[in-house]
This record gives sequence, structure tokens and C-alpha cells, in this order.
Amino acid sequence: MSDSSPKFYIIKTIEESCEILAAEEVEQKKDPKILETWGPFNSVEEAIARRVGLIRSGKCKPH
Repeated sequence: MSDSSPKFYIIKTIEESCEILAAEEVEQKKDPKILETWGPFNSVEEAIARRVGLIRSGKCKPH
């Protein structure tokens, strides 16, 4: 059974900020500026909550 709902990832760039992107955008952005990725997450809300945790733990800088 395949889950076709959109997935979201958090990516960390060389500026050490984290962005939330749809899975299709991450696949298209095979970018050397991406240091780390976390996910997939089932909703934007879940990804936002995780990004807050990453900021609090010092893994990402806030925008």
C-alpha cells in the first residue's frame, strides 16, 4: 500500500539555517549547499515542530 500524501523534509544549508521543503523540491535540489536533511514528515506542521526542536538544540539557526 503506497502513501501518496505529500511529504516534507527539513534541510540545513551552509548558512546553518533550516528550511522546510516538499519532497519533490528536495529531489530537484541536489545542491552541494545542503549539509543535512531530516524527514520525511507527513505534514508541514510536523516539520515545523521538528525545526523548532532543531533550533532549540542548536543544530539550526533561526531565520
